[in-house]
Amino acid sequence: MNVVFVAIFALTYLLIATRRLRWLPIGRPAGALVGAVMMVATGALTPAQSFAAIDHDTILLLFSMMALTVYVERAGLFGWVVRATLARIRRPAVLLAAVSLLSAVLSAWMVNDTVCLFLTPFVVDLCKRARLPMGPFLMAVATSSNIGSSATLVGNPQNMLIGSMSGIPFFEFLLRSGPAALAGLIVNLGLLLWFYRRELGQAPRLTALQFEAPSGGRPVLVALVLTAVLVGFLSGLHLGYTALAGLAVLILAEREEPQKAFAGVDWTLLLFFASLFIVVRGLVQTGLVERGWAAVAPWVNLHGAWGATAFTAVIAAGSNIVSNVPMTLLAGPHIVALGAPKLGWVMLAFVSTVAGNLTLLGSVANIIVAERARSAYELGFFEYLKFGVVSTLAVLATGVPVVWWTSHAMR
Repeated sequence: MNVVFVAIFALTYLLIATRRLRWLPIGRPAGALVGAVMMVATGALTPAQSFAAIDHDTILLLFSMMALTVYVERAGLFGWVVRATLARIRRPAVLLAAVSLLSAVLSAWMVNDTVCLFLTPFVVDLCKRARLPMGPFLMAVATSSNIGSSATLVGNPQNMLIGSMSGIPFFEFLLRSGPAALAGLIVNLGLLLWFYRRELGQAPRLTALQFEAPSGGRPVLVALVLTAVLVGFLSGLHLGYTALAGLAVLILAEREEPQKAFAGVDWTLLLFFASLFIVVRGLVQTGLVERGWAAVAPWVNLHGAWGATAFTAVIAAGSNIVSNVPMTLLAGPHIVALGAPKLGWVMLAFVSTVAGNLTLLGSVANIIVAERARSAYELGFFEYLKFGVVSTLAVLATGVPVVWWTSHAMR
């Protein structure tokens, strides 16, 4: 039966990695759902085992953060931050740096996919009105959001998963991963300015830019609640229930049924993750993952620089082959055996996230940027690849040693 279970995982992987097969165009969430059902139907897992396979902490945190983000957007806080950051800038190169920084910082504290969903239309509108080349700014949004999101346990789904699996406190994770994210962001920005120096040099100097003021929502209340949630994270409170408590306060303050907030939650993404947990657990039941890690364990131990380099290569390659969330699920149970658990968890988070910058299809954030900008600019696969490969290799080469040094300094 192991062959059947591997075949189910392979089919699910094809649906996830290629997004939409021509002969079975059902998409990622439905593909994962079908895989989960088949794992139970073929006996790889019992229904009870499939329910136990779902990481409820990750699902709760992801749901709560997405719903909170709806209130943040409705209150106009995103728009206020964008206007305050970008409105007074006149030089295109400085604007590119500001967009990169804005994307990274917002993604560190909110889910990066949501930040890209909101920020991309602002950047497209800005480039249109200021007659700026759109490619560099879209690349800045996508790559910087991924790098910035690696800094915290709420920046992206795989980090949320790692927070649940590892038990590392939010603040400690920030101290361990934040410096590497900052170093990677600086390297990525330097590459953006160098790669696109000609386009930026030929761009006109900016005039005063006016942004529409947002309407609706309670910006002061939302800002206070969001601040309280972040303080709760830093204080070591349960991440999922802290975010859920903030959401509950905003629901009560609105004094109306929260259909709009719930409508803004990406329910298909939650379905995708729940199903993926089941599919990966079914594959693990075959023992193939265990044997695979046993084979590479002597090479990827974290006792020395060579082992850390091999670990980086394995995780980066795996994140681009099976996607970063499945790779995190497959690698997570074996981190402790590599010799330095906290270092391993933080490296897994940083490498799997940064590896998403390799190609346009490497992360959901990249795809969101390309899709949201499509009506104004076609961000092509090979256009992205030319920058993505160089950036990913440079950021990993810079950030992984920083993670290593930071983790050893905190012993």
